[in-house]
Amino acid sequence: MNKIPLTVRGAEKLKAELHNLKTVQRPAVIQAIAEARAQGDLSENAEYDAAKERQSFIEGRIADVEGKLSNAQVIDPARLDADGRCVFGATVRIEDTDSGEAMSYQIVGEDEADIKVSMISISSPIARALIGKSVGDVVEVVAPGGVREFEILDVRYI
Repeated sequence: MNKIPLTVRGAEKLKAELHNLKTVQRPAVIQAIAEARAQGDLSENAEYDAAKERQSFIEGRIADVEGKLSNAQVIDPARLDADGRCVFGATVRIEDTDSGEAMSYQIVGEDEADIKVSMISISSPIARALIGKSVGDVVEVVAPGGVREFEILDVRYI
C-alpha cells in the first residue's frame, strides 16, 4: 500500500481521534446497545437500530484511522532542509500577480487539509503547482475559475 504523508501534527491528531473512538465512543455505543436490548423486542426498536448503525460507523472509522496510521509517513517540517524549495510540510507565502493579494498556506496531507486555517492538501491544484518551486518563481494554477498566476514570496519550514 502507498505511504500516506502526514505532518507530525496531523499524525498526533489522528492518534487522538483513534484514542477517543476506542476509549470513549466505542464503550458508549456498546452501553447504548445493551440498554436498547433490555427494552425487549428488537424488531421495532429504533434505539437499537440507531445504536447498531452508530457502532458500525465507529468500527469503520477505527479501521480507517488505523490503516492511515499504519501507512503514514510522518514528516516534521521543522527538520526539513529543502534549500528554499516548496515541499510537503512547507508553509508558503504567495501573491496573486493580478490582484496583488498575498496569502499563506501550509502544504499537508489530504486528511489534514483545512482551508479555514490555511492548510491545503498536497493533491490540490495550488500545492501541485508549488511543489519543487522556489522563492521568486511564478506558478500557474489551473483553477475552476480559470488560470491564475502566483509569485512565491517566502518558503518556511515550521
